[in-house]
Amino acid sequence: MSTFDNATTDRPIGLTAPSGIDRAAHHRLDEAWLSAAWSHPTTRVFVVSGGQVLIDDTDGGTELVMTPAFEAPVTETHRYFLGTDADGVSYFALQKDTLPGRMDQSARPAGLREAGMLLGPRDAALMVHAVALENWQRLHRFCSRCGERTVIAAAGHIRRCPACGAEHYPRTDPAVIMLVTDDQDRALLGRQVHWPEGRFSTLAGFVEPGESIEQSVAREVFEEAGITVGEVEYVASQPWPFPSSLMLGFMARAATFDINVDGEEIEEARWFSREELTAAFESGEILPPFGISIASRLIELWYGKPLPKPVRAGV
Repeated sequence: MSTFDNATTDRPIGLTAPSGIDRAAHHRLDEAWLSAAWSHPTTRVFVVSGGQVLIDDTDGGTELVMTPAFEAPVTETHRYFLGTDADGVSYFALQKDTLPGRMDQSARPAGLREAGMLLGPRDAALMVHAVALENWQRLHRFCSRCGERTVIAAAGHIRRCPACGAEHYPRTDPAVIMLVTDDQDRALLGRQVHWPEGRFSTLAGFVEPGESIEQSVAREVFEEAGITVGEVEYVASQPWPFPSSLMLGFMARAATFDINVDGEEIEEARWFSREELTAAFESGEILPPFGISIASRLIELWYGKPLPKPVRAGV
């Protein structure tokens, strides 16, 4: 397996840069502390709705639209404590059915795929935490043991069942994502059936019960592209709350080379040399994955330089 040493290795993967936020999980069950933090004048609050937040483009960059707690919209239960920073500022997210309006009209709604590329590390970390909690809260309102409606606890990080006493925690589904290379150092890229024409990326899939992540890499590559892989090397991970995944990134070396796509999830897969991929980017034949995704970084590690910026359509 190659050792990668190029200009892409020093840049953090999207949504993983040090944020300066301490999640301070020990405060989540301390209602007195949470109440005091909510009432503090330095506390900052933002709204999350349907995976979107309000962002504001300023001369200094793009920021989350946050307000003091006393200016925040009213909510009885969907108030999530996200942590504190080095200055002692506490951060909360409010889950609402709609985003609030802004009188100055300077703010705009944005999802994580767009905002994650624009926000600084602190705001990106706060947003990914809030979006992940919102997704989980919306999809897990009832107890999986008895079917009773659950109630929110631990500042948004637990749902408790008042009927049977079960506690339910935010779900994270492990998924492997891998760039496969062959004996000519070509990269295997595929296109999912629901992607826009020309969008190619790495292969990926969920880890199944009773399966190691290395076994999952081998199984997914064979199922999607008919390629058997040998050596597998872990690279990095990335939170990906669409709705609740943790992406585990790998480089893998192919042991066979004839492509046979499944036709259901992967419509087309191709081997690319660096020269072929460059020409395809320049002609517009191939659209790269979104820069925020770990897929783009895996390709960059092999490609040797940043990928072209993709258009915003698709995934």
